[in-house]
Amino acid sequence: MVETLRTHIDQALKSLSSVLLGKERQVRLALTCLLAEGHLLIEDLPGMGKTTLAHALARVLGLDDKRIQFTSDMLPADIIGVSIFEPRESQFRFHPGPVFTQLLLADEINRATPKTQSALLEAMEEGQVSVEGESYTLPRPFFVIATQNPSSQFGTFPLPESQLDRFLMRVTLGYPAPEVERELLAGGGTRERAQQLEQCLTPPQLKQVQEGCRQVHASASLIDYVQRLLQYTRESEEFSYGVSPRGGLALLRCARCWAWLAGRDHVVPEDVQAVLGAVVAHRVRSASDLSGHEGERLVARLLAEVDVIGH
Repeated sequence: MVETLRTHIDQALKSLSSVLLGKERQVRLALTCLLAEGHLLIEDLPGMGKTTLAHALARVLGLDDKRIQFTSDMLPADIIGVSIFEPRESQFRFHPGPVFTQLLLADEINRATPKTQSALLEAMEEGQVSVEGESYTLPRPFFVIATQNPSSQFGTFPLPESQLDRFLMRVTLGYPAPEVERELLAGGGTRERAQQLEQCLTPPQLKQVQEGCRQVHASASLIDYVQRLLQYTRESEEFSYGVSPRGGLALLRCARCWAWLAGRDHVVPEDVQAVLGAVVAHRVRSASDLSGHEGERLVARLLAEVDVIGH
């Protein structure tokens, strides 16, 4: 059974990489985020393939998906839905919004006002929405891929730290390598190719993989290493604040999934290091620069300074 699931996952990774050329690492991180039952934030310039990645993931995993284009005039009801009075029934009836899906692409989330952002982030945290005092459970799995333009662009409302923390991972796709871009230009766009992808996994099989990832063993020495990483962010003067215990749990969860994808039943330090940037960079700030753009540099410092084997 496990080998069959691995075969399906490997096929999914291969299919995704055929659409997002030259982005194998980012594709693997995105799938890791989903297997860890978290939400993904992709920060990049327009036209880098953020939307294509979301649609491709939905196709290969057999998930229902919807897309919301965030704008400055969007209201919370546009996301979660609204109760409308039905005269014939003499009662209010709830009309679900686009958040009621398995994979939601929240495009350009930082173009919406903080109030509208909060409506989505609350749904992500609670797995349900509340309207007129009634609670409505969201589908399972429920996975949000939010895209965000760089905060330097006009008309953006940056996500505060408390809301960034709701995202298990943040990744950047970046410009393609010259040889990959040449192949992309010669072959045309990737959006059509994403629509032709075949389903590699069913939602019940996805659930089995997620359960398998939770069973991956993390030894006492590995947990000690994770704790040393967390402690360094809290004690070093380079960091304005450290990673929270929730961030530490997120790191371990993602490392387990990365190990499972690599075919191991136990976590090694390289698994932690592989996901560290995506999990931690948006959760830390430099003491000298509070803009939030120093995360990758701080992660590199963290990897260089913290020994795998404690003294």
